[in-house]
Amino acid sequence: MERYLTFQDLQAKLGGRGRTTIYRDVENGRLPKPFKIGSRLYWREADIEAAVSASTVR
Repeated sequence: MERYLTFQDLQAKLGGRGRTTIYRDVENGRLPKPFKIGSRLYWREADIEAAVSASTVR
């Protein structure tokens, strides 16, 4: 089953990285872009894990 991460989940997975840093990483292509469900943003957990394992995010 595919899991979606909220912003808070994403921060926890990335070790408490700050909001500005996360959005900068998205803008620079180091993290995948989020998608909206309703008014909230989500990230696919598999995409985040792939970005982390590819060492694009530290």
